[in-house]
Amino acid sequence: MSYPKKNISKEEKNAVLGGTLYLVATPIGNLADISERALKVLSEVDFVAAEDTRNTGLLLSRYGISKPMVSYFEHNKRQRGEVIVDRIIAGESCALVTDAGTPAISDPGEDIVKLCAEKGVPVTSIPGACACITALTLSGLATGRFAFEGFLTTNKADRRERLEELAKEKRTLIIYEAPHKLRGTLDDILKYFGDRKISLCRELTKLNEEVERYTLTQAAEVYSEKEPRGEYVLIIEGATDVPEENKYPENILEHLAIYSEKGMKKMDAIKAVAKDRGISKSEAYSLVLEAEGE
Repeated sequence: MSYPKKNISKEEKNAVLGGTLYLVATPIGNLADISERALKVLSEVDFVAAEDTRNTGLLLSRYGISKPMVSYFEHNKRQRGEVIVDRIIAGESCALVTDAGTPAISDPGEDIVKLCAEKGVPVTSIPGACACITALTLSGLATGRFAFEGFLTTNKADRRERLEELAKEKRTLIIYEAPHKLRGTLDDILKYFGDRKISLCRELTKLNEEVERYTLTQAAEVYSEKEPRGEYVLIIEGATDVPEENKYPENILEHLAIYSEKGMKKMDAIKAVAKDRGISKSEAYSLVLEAEGE
């Protein structure tokens, strides 16, 4: 299938599209999910900025579109972003695409949009496929209020701090994860969140699309033996009974039980109690030992 082209000059195209960055969503699996509007813009812009020009080249070829391309990805975004924006300021139009889905969502497109905003360059979005929203709608969990976290940091200290914060989040959580990191992430989430519902979504819109619904304990057990395959979107039930700040049982063992019942190990639960009470972990541990000895 080829998209019809108009025999118009570059100057005429720039009069309509010039000086604008177009964020063009592309399919996350099924190529039929690309929109007519996306094809129109890709056919008429002056050039395409792509995460991987080889992948985007295959997509454009599928629809009979031939355009100059430049690479724009995490490791060249600073230098290349400036070049792209300078070309747009000079009157050219650019379509920004990722390998799959919507640009600027857990993607360096975020940076070029900020740069355009700073320099007064028009930006518009051509909506379409987005893995996080697709997974959320399939999860079977609450969709009225949700929080998108993207990929968790791999820095141990920052990761621990972030998971402690997210454990109190009452909205449904959305997290991306690569297959080789999935097992560790499930273990970490269970450790800090306790046992709650999770939906694991992979191969979305593809022939082998899979949506698995478990508790976090079940998911960790399943994937301790099952080999993770493909990129995952994790949809996690929000917290339901997190004590409000400074509102917890006076009895420290009752306070400890709140976290223990969520599946936390004793020392992790003591750490959470210490944080709630604004005391050190060692002090909380001593109070627990004293209470248990009564």
